[in-house]
Amino acid sequence: MRILIAEDDRTSQMFLSRFLSEYGDVDVATDGMEALDFLMDAARKKERYDLLCLDIMMPKVSGIQVLKVIRTMEEQHGIPAEEHLPIIMMTALTDMDYVNQAFDLGCDAYASKPIEIEKVEEVMRSLGLIE
Repeated sequence: MRILIAEDDRTSQMFLSRFLSEYGDVDVATDGMEALDFLMDAARKKERYDLLCLDIMMPKVSGIQVLKVIRTMEEQHGIPAEEHLPIIMMTALTDMDYVNQAFDLGCDAYASKPIEIEKVEEVMRSLGLIE
């Protein structure tokens, strides 16, 4: 499994990377622009990611904007909903407007920080990524 973590907080990056590396190869983007670069590079090489863990609040390009770009591109390329990139939005924000906006734009799940491993594993199971 190929996993992309888009997270600007170093501690969260290390925690998620260590945890998710048990399930596959992990790349880490430190801002939204870098996340889009990773995704575009993977698309060019036809090496798709199987999961994106995406922080809502990041520098340069927010997680909400990254989500919007991904879903728009998938739609433009005729990728059916059941084959889209699974995206778990992550945030320390308590403002549910951001979370609702993320779901409206097509995220698959939401995890609040601090991240609980059991909840992420549960989401990954529900998405069919792990058993």
